[in-house]
Amino acid sequence: MDPLLFGDNQFFGINHMSEEKARSQAMRFQETSAIMEVLDAAYDEGIRTFMCTTHDRVSEVCDVMRANPKRYEDFIFYPCMPYAHKYANAVTDHGMVGAITHFMPDGGLMSTIMKSGKALATKDVEGIVQVLVDAEMKMFKGLNTPVIFMQNVFTDLLLGLGFTNSLRMFKDHIEKAYNAEAGFITMNTPMLMEALEAEGIKNPIVCSNINKIGFRMSGGLDAYLHTLKTKEMRAIAMSVLASGAIPPREAIEWISRQPNVQSVLFGASSRRNITSTRDLANEYMGTNITPRSVEA
Repeated sequence: MDPLLFGDNQFFGINHMSEEKARSQAMRFQETSAIMEVLDAAYDEGIRTFMCTTHDRVSEVCDVMRANPKRYEDFIFYPCMPYAHKYANAVTDHGMVGAITHFMPDGGLMSTIMKSGKALATKDVEGIVQVLVDAEMKMFKGLNTPVIFMQNVFTDLLLGLGFTNSLRMFKDHIEKAYNAEAGFITMNTPMLMEALEAEGIKNPIVCSNINKIGFRMSGGLDAYLHTLKTKEMRAIAMSVLASGAIPPREAIEWISRQPNVQSVLFGASSRRNITSTRDLANEYMGTNITPRSVEA
């Protein structure tokens, strides 16, 4: 994994500290061209991995990149799924049948209905997992997706219900169908790691909030630090700035000292902030991320 991953929260009006800022960002990025402007800035500054939900607007981003393969030849997507709001909105806009048609994999409507219907009728959880993943991955066809994540809403729901075998089903399907690695986003890394170990999943990729003040870290900061120190894992740290509560330099310096943190996921809406985060990573994390023009 690359040491810096670029996230999509800023594009879709998500800010955990300021509703006003979230609304402002949502207005700014109403057009795909505005999103592409920021993604192009990140890409040209050496950040090549976009960790994103399967929001409909991401589908438009995928279309742009498919249409310009030379420009984005080494661009990487880390899809995060399923995106529950998208399904709810699609049913509202298109009805149940229309929503199924819109999201169905390339196998066709009937095969999707038969597969999903059989899975539901027989309570075949594995079949349901496969249908959901295949529907979500439709938009990324032909693009580079080496790691595919389960969204934290579903990871933590399955964890809380004790359906931890579904986590392994997800991992197995990702590996078999997409020749990719599975990742898990969670709001409770200590609990998730115990469950993954019980399912025999070794050295997993786990993305969660990790910051020096314990912001949105279920289980507490001490439990996270113990897990990072004692478990075999590849951690991706998000919310390292605690939504602005920690200065960037202080946050990056602290996260660089934590064991098993392989990547930092960050969001930004300007080239200046992208460059600043990259330079701090180079200074504290031992990376050597350079602008593409320098690499050339």
